Order: sequence, then C-alpha cells, then structure tokens
Amino acid sequence: MRLGLAFNQKPTTGDHDRAVVLPVDLTSTHPSDAFVEWDDPMTIDAVVHALSAFGQVVRLEAIGGFPERLARANVDLLFNMAEGGRGPSRESHVPAIAEFLGIRYTASDPLTLALALHKGRAKEIFQSRGIPTAPFVMVTSPTDAERLRAALHFPLFLKPVWEGSSMGITGANRVDTPDEAIERAREILATYRQPVLAETYLPGDEFTVAVLGNGADAHALPLIRYRFDALSADALPIMGHEAKWVWDDPTVPLDLLECPALVSNDLRDRIFGVAVAAYGALGCRDWGRVDVRLDGDGTPHVIEVNPLPGIIPDAAENSCFPRAAATAGITYDELIQRVVRIAWRRTAGADLPAHLLAEAS
Repeated sequence: MRLGLAFNQKPTTGDHDRAVVLPVDLTSTHPSDAFVEWDDPMTIDAVVHALSAFGQVVRLEAIGGFPERLARANVDLLFNMAEGGRGPSRESHVPAIAEFLGIRYTASDPLTLALALHKGRAKEIFQSRGIPTAPFVMVTSPTDAERLRAALHFPLFLKPVWEGSSMGITGANRVDTPDEAIERAREILATYRQPVLAETYLPGDEFTVAVLGNGADAHALPLIRYRFDALSADALPIMGHEAKWVWDDPTVPLDLLECPALVSNDLRDRIFGVAVAAYGALGCRDWGRVDVRLDGDGTPHVIEVNPLPGIIPDAAENSCFPRAAATAGITYDELIQRVVRIAWRRTAGADLPAHLLAEAS
C-alpha cells in the first residue's frame, strides 16, 4: 500500500529562501501566531512512522506545487493533516485537490472543513439543528462594530471568525462594556483581516470531546476537562494562545488536561450528546474534536468543531486527541492507523486487506 501524507510544517527564519513558495511572505508583517496551526517535524515524523506500518509513505508538503506532486505520487490513500495558508477555505484546499484528482483521503470533505473553520457559519448550523451554542453576532468592519452596543448581553467574548489553535484568543477578548467590545473588535479586524465573532461569554467549565467514526458508528473517546486552576490566579479561564503556546512549556508542563473528566455520568453523557450531534451536523468524517463549554446553569454549549484535530505525539505538549486516545488504551500509532482503517472502509466500502491489518496491528 502506498500512502501520501499532506501536511504543513512550521516555517523557520530561513524558510523564505526555500525553493517552494509559502502561502504568506515571511518578510512581511503578519500576526505572531500566523503559523501556530502548522506542525513541527516531530509530529510529522510520528505520523509517518505510524503510517509506515501499512507500506510506503510519501511526504507531500501542502505548499508550492502540491497539486502536481500529489498527482505524480500515485498514492492509494492520502492522510490529510494540512491546515492551509490563509483565508476561510484554506483547510479545504487539499481535499478539494484530492477530489479533483480522484484520490481517496482521510477526514472531512471541503464543505465541512470550510463550514467548521468559519465559526459563525458553523454556529448558524448548530442553531438551526437545535444544538446549544452561545448567542452571537459577526462584525465585518470597524463601522459594523457599533452593533455591539446593543446586540448581546454582556460580558462578551470576541475572536477571529476563521482561525484555529487559539489564534487571536487572549484574555483581552473578554469584554464587559460596549466601548471595550468595539475597541477590541476593531483591533482584531485590523490584526487578522477577517470578521470577528462576538458571543455571550459562558462562565462554566470547558471540555473537549475526541470523536472517531462515521454516521451511527461515530463515538466519543474519554472526556477531557481543561483544568484552569493550573493557570495563574489572574488568568481568564480559557484555552487561549498563552495557555496553549506560551505558559505551557514542555520543560515545565502545566497539568491542563483532566482525562477522564471527573464529572457526573449525566453531565458527561449530555456533553457527549451535543458534541456528537455537532460533529454530525457539520458532516464530519473519520475523526474530529468538539469543544464544549457550560453556561451559568451548567448546560453544555458547543464552541466549535475541529475536523483536523491536533495530534502532537509528546504527552507533555497537552495535545487533546492523543491524550483521550491514550486514556482509552489506544497508542499514538494505533490512533493514526485507526483513522486510516475508518477512512478506507468509508471510501472503498470494505475493510483493509487482512495482510495490511496484520502489519498495522
């Protein structure tokens, strides 16, 4: 079996000299967290190692001449973990190219990836399906920010509408007054050059749910609760950029993930219920992660869905999907291999050949 791996590797200071073209000009001004979603070599190598149990693995960095390189690679299945460069459809580029070329691939299709990345569009779908999500409005321009004076109940939480991995998410995004909301919205508009999602701030605990499978077979792995008591006393209890990428130093890691979450069976089941419903409502495939937060009454609300979940292999990095899998007794390699098997069954209508199953066991 010949597998492709589509990925984006974090750039270094010398990457502007590379032969391939990056999706942004590294010599120009861009947000300091512009590449936080991209993977480091350790993660890419770990996925290659897991995939190699099935056969030959072809690395396909999703920049530059990716379409031509994918077409020449002659792969049986493409494992997609590429986040893309910029814009609301960036996560859709790789699967759209694979579909055009008639190549099987793992994870969600271009439509689902675009809908999930655009938090406003995703929340509209949740609302239409009766899936609890915080009340919200979208701000598209500095003038439009004036709507925040009367649109929602304060406090509010603001964020860029189509970013991931906590890009643009800081404690400063919680605002208590209309003037603060307007000022912060305009700052985000100027920095990230995209609409701003403003939603009612939910004061309860926050959880994340790792989901594997398709249709009726989609199921949740052990529930994770974020332990905000591991943050400093003056930090806002959110999984923002600082908590994920600044304060959580792998050399002195924070104990951020409680897995399995120590909650009642009733609350766990309600969280699983809204998470799997959101996963299905957006049409997610094979795997994905759903973030859920409680309101003041303890009702679970979906924050967002991540159809391309982070999969950092180092346990000290607090990567949620691998942690949930480990709690379920699934090793890192087994997790990646399960995704391949699920995707193959979906695309080929049958399980992988027995000899490949044996090689990857």
